[in-house]
Amino acid sequence: MVVREEVVVSRAEAKMQFQPPIIGHFRRYPNAFRGKRSKPSLYRRTFRDPSPTEMSVEPWASSRDQAAAKQAHSPLDAPSEDQETFPDKACVDSFWHEVQTIQQGDPDLGCSRRDSRHSEEGEQEEQWLADAGLSTLISDDGEDVDKAVLLSTLTKTQALAVQRRLDSYTVSRRKKNKPPPRDVRDIFSSAQTLLPESQHNEDLAQHSMASVAKTPLSEHQRGAPKEEFLITDIAYCEQAVIFIKQAKFPQNNTQHRKEDGSLPRVVCPKCRLGVTRIQDLSHTDMKKVRQLALIDMTALCDLLEVEVKRHKTGRRKIPESTLFSVPLATLLENEQKLKPNTTIPLFLQALLSLLERKGVDSEGILRVPGSQARIKLLQQNLEANFYSGRFNWDEVSPNDAAALLKKFIRDLPDPLLTAEYLNTFSAVRDITELRQKLHVLNLLVLLLPEPNRNTLKALLEFLSKVVSREKRNRMNLWAVSTIMAPNLFLHKAVPSRLTDGTEKGQAEKAADVMRLLIRYQDLLWTIPNFLVSQVRKLNENSNRRYQFYDRRFKNLLKKIQPESREKPEKNKSELLRTVKIQVGDQVKDSMEYQLSINTRTSDLLEYFQRQFFRSPANGKGKIRRNGSVSHPDCALYEVGGNIGEHCLDVDTHLLDLYNSNPGGEWVIKLKSNGSRGV
Repeated sequence: MVVREEVVVSRAEAKMQFQPPIIGHFRRYPNAFRGKRSKPSLYRRTFRDPSPTEMSVEPWASSRDQAAAKQAHSPLDAPSEDQETFPDKACVDSFWHEVQTIQQGDPDLGCSRRDSRHSEEGEQEEQWLADAGLSTLISDDGEDVDKAVLLSTLTKTQALAVQRRLDSYTVSRRKKNKPPPRDVRDIFSSAQTLLPESQHNEDLAQHSMASVAKTPLSEHQRGAPKEEFLITDIAYCEQAVIFIKQAKFPQNNTQHRKEDGSLPRVVCPKCRLGVTRIQDLSHTDMKKVRQLALIDMTALCDLLEVEVKRHKTGRRKIPESTLFSVPLATLLENEQKLKPNTTIPLFLQALLSLLERKGVDSEGILRVPGSQARIKLLQQNLEANFYSGRFNWDEVSPNDAAALLKKFIRDLPDPLLTAEYLNTFSAVRDITELRQKLHVLNLLVLLLPEPNRNTLKALLEFLSKVVSREKRNRMNLWAVSTIMAPNLFLHKAVPSRLTDGTEKGQAEKAADVMRLLIRYQDLLWTIPNFLVSQVRKLNENSNRRYQFYDRRFKNLLKKIQPESREKPEKNKSELLRTVKIQVGDQVKDSMEYQLSINTRTSDLLEYFQRQFFRSPANGKGKIRRNGSVSHPDCALYEVGGNIGEHCLDVDTHLLDLYNSNPGGEWVIKLKSNGSRGV
């Protein structure tokens, strides 16, 4: 008789008022974390109504992870070299040759400490609070309610990180004999008074988080699986708290497996509300995501003892140029006048397209240097003729194009990974656990400005294509990573310790961060579920700010009008929902759609296409060569309520979405045509 222990992972419903995200119980199967793919039917339980934010039974992995899994199970293909070993001597030599080339090409690199400085004492905390949306904590401009609205969404560990910054800021003010802001205890006590009661939920979170962290970590520590589970329903800093507590037990100290340099397949269990990618949220909500991500990353780095000090770049004279040495934001602003909605520099798009056509199969691409004389002439020619369209790309060899790509990245006035976070990206190499490395990288990607993030994504997608053609170009993941790491992590605007210490160790660590960015880019460009929940909570609190002014007044209103606020009944078995259909900026039509527990976004879109695009005769569809009919690429958007605008994942369970945001509207419209990358 086979005994099966069942565990279910779930988050607290969005309507619950709490500090830490709540996770209920875990449903664990004996083979779930041992690399064996169980049939989906084993995971499904159709005899109960699921929670709006419960983990889906279907894990989600990036396309690269799926390909890696197929290769791992294929008896015909041997494991790739980069998946089994550390970088060989040739890779390490290439790393230091690239460093030497960069130093020779940038004479100012050795003088970078003159161009960059740490912020003065107190400046960093003040800037941090401003970036986190908490500048009102140290000024008299905002009211207590402004502070409470954001603080109400934070977990306990996140709030402690804010408090540490306030303490540090207060101490620095006193050293300068300046009047300190309000005492930090007053700020948090007033905020706690205004916040909903959450102590009970907090205790539940600590208990349930322990059960969540215990299962995947203990399985990983036993060493067998080549599969890692990335839980995004719990704040990353709270997961670190549980991990640190577990590490203190003697029985856990000897269970860590020896690192062998391989990268496992990472699976992210998909929430019933689907996966949210960076491009799926509105700019307003993304601003809130960045604020919350900064708080969580700071709390996480505090726990992991990772340095997050920022650098301020000095003023440098920017040479008169149209392509190279131009700030990304300026370059895109100029190019959007020529081609609206451009999100990635046109020059970079053309260069990557050339490399994909002619370079990915070229042996030693990125490693074999181009001719310095030709590269200089090509740069001058590009500056003069690129935008006029007179530049002939056919005359550019793959190796020269690769050298131009690396030079374009190095010559940016500010690092592609930004001066603020470049050293934090580099510090990821000192984190031991893969899961925590991915947590920090995920939050750092969210913190990048949009031009930098889009450009980085386009670069990583190209590098991934190079790695995929390893058998032809002889460039595996380690080789590509060791070549590209110095180009991203060395910059004259920010002092770096990359070249300090033991050569082999520094090369491995820097390349390791680079290969994580390449290998797991699809996962890193998603927004964790806990951040989406916090944004929803933040929007809800902002929409009912009056409740934060006076708790006694709120309680009085409840007594006078106990039924004034109608709460929708959750988990109805059937629900008729109106969906708007938008063409351009105008809502042209609407339709009714019956929801059930298992209805997904893909079902509604399929119904929409059947109803409105029945045949190509009406001009709404196009006939493919095989005789099938293609339809416009439409998507379902969630608009309003506790979210700004949210492009829904095709696997979103719509009844759960309604329960999570009953005040939102659903709109079907064409997907925005973004440029290459994101």
